[in-house]
Amino acid sequence: MTPQQRAEQVASAMMAKDKASRGLGMNVTHIAPGAASLTLRVSNDMLNGHSICHGGYIFTLADSAFAFACNSYNRLTVAQQNQITYISPGQLGEILTATATETALTGRSGVYDVMVHGEDGRTVATMRGLSRTIKGHVFDESGDDT
Repeated sequence: MTPQQRAEQVASAMMAKDKASRGLGMNVTHIAPGAASLTLRVSNDMLNGHSICHGGYIFTLADSAFAFACNSYNRLTVAQQNQITYISPGQLGEILTATATETALTGRSGVYDVMVHGEDGRTVATMRGLSRTIKGHVFDESGDDT
């Protein structure tokens, strides 16, 4: 199994179990070893008291992209710490895209940067996620010789 095939199988297995991301209508638009992009359309139910996308939904999108990126090696990996900075608001009906990229991976610890963009290309938020690999795998590869 190639690293790309592994990442694709991880994404498929994770999305099948990820009720939160699916329930919010997120879609994986790109997956590769150490990288992932997910989209989310801002619905009326996601608006806060200022009629803009609630930051919690933006964070959830960024966190999901982070999760798909850091699990792409088929090693169970969880968030250790995340920090988000909001730059501009998400708007009703807009599709937001979160792109997570691995910055560093040493042993069981990883660093991932996530950029959230609006449809017009503006930066909506930036997030840095620190990951920690734990025991286990997203899917069983025991039959694979590679």
